[in-house]
Amino acid sequence: MFARLRESLFPHVVDQDDQMRVARRFLILLSMATALAFQVWRGSFNNFAVEVGGVDADQMGLIQGLREVPGFLSVLIVYLLLLISERNLALIATALMAVGVACVGFFPSVQGILFTTITMSLGFHAFETVNQSISLQHVPKDRLPLFLGQMRAWSGLAGLTGLALVILLSELLGYKGSFLLGGVVVLAATIWGVFAGGQINERVRQHRRMVLRRKYGLYYLLTFLSGARRQIFVAFAVFLLVKHHGFTVREISTLFFINSALVMLLAPSIGRMIQFFGERRVILLEYSGLIFVFLGYTVATEKWQLIALYITDHFFFTMSMAIRTWFQKIADPADMASSASVSMTINHIAAVFIPMLGGVLWLKDFRLTFYLGVILACCSLVAACFVQVPEPEMVEDAA
Repeated sequence: MFARLRESLFPHVVDQDDQMRVARRFLILLSMATALAFQVWRGSFNNFAVEVGGVDADQMGLIQGLREVPGFLSVLIVYLLLLISERNLALIATALMAVGVACVGFFPSVQGILFTTITMSLGFHAFETVNQSISLQHVPKDRLPLFLGQMRAWSGLAGLTGLALVILLSELLGYKGSFLLGGVVVLAATIWGVFAGGQINERVRQHRRMVLRRKYGLYYLLTFLSGARRQIFVAFAVFLLVKHHGFTVREISTLFFINSALVMLLAPSIGRMIQFFGERRVILLEYSGLIFVFLGYTVATEKWQLIALYITDHFFFTMSMAIRTWFQKIADPADMASSASVSMTINHIAAVFIPMLGGVLWLKDFRLTFYLGVILACCSLVAACFVQVPEPEMVEDAA
């Protein structure tokens, strides 16, 4: 329906090269919109949950755990592609995210926060899955690290804008107005995508079923561990700053602002670093650094120390794009869509229960939650030692 309506208003014919440009533009602009809205949501969420919703650590663990259930169900997206194109599915996902973000302030209770969080998460994870699939299909292997770095940079700029809005307008708009503004931005980008997004066709016919292959076993393991340890940070790092160290919404938003600025500046360089040093070295560096970051959270007491740890963690997280570029080199071209869905589900298997476990450990001693992160980072480092990157000629033969 969207394609017919857009074609009737903006008829044009595209060749393969034009489709590649259209796909990259489509992904970058929608990624920017979702990044802006997500940072608006994230910049206010913890303070809103604590100050207005009265959320405690165990409830936060439950909310953050259930927030990841849509990511766990991402494997079903490959079956949705039997009925709808990846382009249109991406637009439906961003529209759903817009509704979830815009409505947060209208439901100031634990149940309401849970409902809007899951709605936002459904759209966010569906878009991220399709985003990964389209980028793996439409960006050449030798250019994917640079493209992902550029996309992270543009998303960082958009996130920067969202955080600036929270910092400058939070007192004027309040929680309700801030969340509403973030949702409207995503909705506007979705409308742009409907009428001017262009057509995106598959370069290689994708499998319309779940694909699990033994040769991807290490990729699945790294993806699982990445999701597990990432949730320790996502669910509890900012919660630690707010609950134990009294960070205000303005301080949290300023921290996110500084962090997004650094990501915007450094992401292209990290893409070039992956291209120059190779995925294996970058992945090993990421996991080694994360061990010390999680240990740092258990002993840091000053605000500047916590800020440094938070920013350092995001620097290492940006390196995680190396797993995606490595997978593109070892995977069959027809497996990209299915593998994007499967990997998103695997990434969220532990993410469903890790926040709940972290919340229980927090009630005994918050340090135990971050020690769990140390253990997961160590396991990731051991697994990463087995990463092997095929030679260029081997990559071409596989393709």
